[in-house]
This record gives sequence, structure tokens and C-alpha cells, in this order.
Amino acid sequence: MVPKGWELSSIGKISDVSSGGTPSRNNEAYWNGNIPWVTTAEVQFKIIEDTVEKITEEGLANSSAKLFPAGTILMAMYGQGKTRGQVAKLGIDASTNQACAAIVLHTGYEVDFYYQFLISQYENIREMANSGGQQNLSGGIVKSIPVPVPPLTEQKKIAKILSTWDNAISVTEKLLTNSQQQKKALMQQLLTGEKRLLDEDGVRFCGEWKWLRAAELFKTISQRNNSEDEELLAVTQDLGVIPRSMLERRVVMPDGSTKGYKLVVPGNFIISLRSFQGGLEYSRYRGLVSPAYTVLTPIKKIVDEFYEQYYKSYDFIGHLAVAVIGIRDGKQISYEDFSFLKLPYPEIEEQQKIAAVLSAADVEISTLEKKLACLKDEKKALMQQLLTGKRRVKVDEAVAA
Repeated sequence: MVPKGWELSSIGKISDVSSGGTPSRNNEAYWNGNIPWVTTAEVQFKIIEDTVEKITEEGLANSSAKLFPAGTILMAMYGQGKTRGQVAKLGIDASTNQACAAIVLHTGYEVDFYYQFLISQYENIREMANSGGQQNLSGGIVKSIPVPVPPLTEQKKIAKILSTWDNAISVTEKLLTNSQQQKKALMQQLLTGEKRLLDEDGVRFCGEWKWLRAAELFKTISQRNNSEDEELLAVTQDLGVIPRSMLERRVVMPDGSTKGYKLVVPGNFIISLRSFQGGLEYSRYRGLVSPAYTVLTPIKKIVDEFYEQYYKSYDFIGHLAVAVIGIRDGKQISYEDFSFLKLPYPEIEEQQKIAAVLSAADVEISTLEKKLACLKDEKKALMQQLLTGKRRVKVDEAVAA
């Protein structure tokens, strides 16, 4: 059902659909030329301005690869995970491999409108690929995708509106990437003493840092036989230690009694069972964790947030990787592995200053992440309205109902 003034058609009727090819890898003369060659891994809801691999004129002439013009819409027909069904738009003339469907629209159809429409239909297109037991799209399936056809002026207006949101999303993504990179640089500089901050009097910290064995700073605790009314906690790499009830993903709840579980209180650190990001997580909550975890509490005065940040730093992860052979294969980190590591122990005031700077960076990153998520949600809702005609836009010729 389409709104008044719109028609219903299909990709095959409004465009020419074809695919590319791969020049022989055995012929060096076909590769490392100046013709961009797109693979499905590069078809990721974006405008393609460059490619990882390039082929030569000879490679193009001696294979089924074709050169498609800028403005061609590409769709990944094969691919594992989320790849299949994703689209991109060529910002350059380029060739593709055979796993990409190239959609060259006929005159009178706005490329950006149909690019946005195909983005909005991603899940539906994947379902088409799953029909009949097959796992891939085909040229025939791509051609059969139903599409609305508003008047061209309306197509252009809708595309212009959505491109404004894309620009806002792109700017926010760049700001977020920059903030994340700056935070990593700050961590490397501040958490190793490479860069020193100013104290309360505006004087730069200058004293030598102490480096203590972990066992001199933390000890293990194991308080069991707690009330079964205590909240169960989850130990995560991205969120730290949080109540299981806060996890969006489904978690397996324990069968039977939790009497053998260990009590965790705010300020404790927990050695994760297996980790690729340092292996120590900080808790701001009280609750119970599985007895398989090692719970740590400080035995000297520390600034919790300083060590929370340090345990995520490249410096700590590097030292831990040396101490724990096979950590990248998921080996469990024991207290013995951890206890011999040397940890920085600056003066408390400097710990506080470092923690404050890095926490401020985290707030900035979190704010940008929320803004980006909000922009994407708003654009998605707008696409649902504009690309289906549920909400009409004003065009020069008339005001739509």
C-alpha cells in the first residue's frame, strides 16, 4: 500500500543490476593497479571513497569485473554475520567482486532516496535471503526487492532531509573517535608518570613514583555465607561490576543456594575469570559474585578510580600478558599471577588529579555516545515515516497531504 501520488515498483524495474568479478590472483599483472576494487567487507552503510585493493586495466579487461560509476548503490549478497544485505554508495568509479550487487538507477530516480530506502530495509532484505533455505542473496532476489516510487521532487527532498541527519551522525562519530583517541593518549601519559599534572598550588608534581608489588597494595577476601537477599552481581569488561538486573542481555541465574557466593562491596576489585582487557574490574555495588572469582580489597590508602583506570591501560595489560602466558587464549588469571606485578603508587593527591582528568574524559565520551545513539534512533524513526509516505514533505510544486 503506497500513499496517494506514489507508485510501487521493484529494484529490477528502476535500475540495471549486475555484479563484478575477481581477476586471477595468479597473475600479478592484474593487481596493484589504480582501479578501486570493492569487496563485501567494505560495503558497510557508507559512501566508499577508496578501497583496500586495486586492480589494473589488464585485470579489468581479462575478468568479469566491471567498472561502475560513482553513485552506484552496492549491496553485499554474500558474507558472514551482518554483512549480507548491507549497502553502500560509490563516491568514486570502482569495480567490485562477484559478491556485490551493483545497482545503477535509471534516469529519473534519485540515488540517495533509494540508498536510504535500502538501508531501512536491511532486516527485510536479509529475510529474503533466508527464504528457501539459502543463506545468500542473488541477482534475482535483489531485482525483486519492492520499492516505492514517489515523484522525483519528493524523492530529492526526502533524500536531502535524511542526508542532514547523516552529516550530524558523521560529525558526532568523528568527535567520538577523537575523544577516545585522546583518552588513550592521556592514559598512556598520565598512568605511567610520563606526563605530570599540577597540584592544588599550580605546581607540577615532580616526586618519583613508588612502584609496589600488587600484593603490597591489595589482598584477597572471601566472605561467604551471606544473606540470600543480597543482589547478584555480573562481572563485565565493558561496564565493570554491576547488578545482573542491569544487564540487557540474558544471564544464567544460579540454581539453588548462593551461600557459597562471595560478598563484594563498593571499592572492591574483582579478577575476571578470563579477560582480554586487563582482567580486573571495579565494583561500585554491594552484592554477591560466583566463588570462582577472586575479590580484592586495598590494604593501603588508594584512589579507587586511579586503579580502575590503570587496570584498563596498555601499560598494565602489557605487563599482565607477560606474567600470564596464554592470556589471549582465555587463560584464567590467578591472584598469584597478579600479586607479583609492579603497580604504580603516586602520592594520593596526584592519584586524585589523574583520576579526575581521566574521569572527565570518560564523561565526554559517554555524552558523545549518548548523542550518537540518539541521532541514530531519531534518523531511524524519520526514515520509517518519510520513506513509506506516512509523513509527507513539502515540495516546490505542491504541498503533500
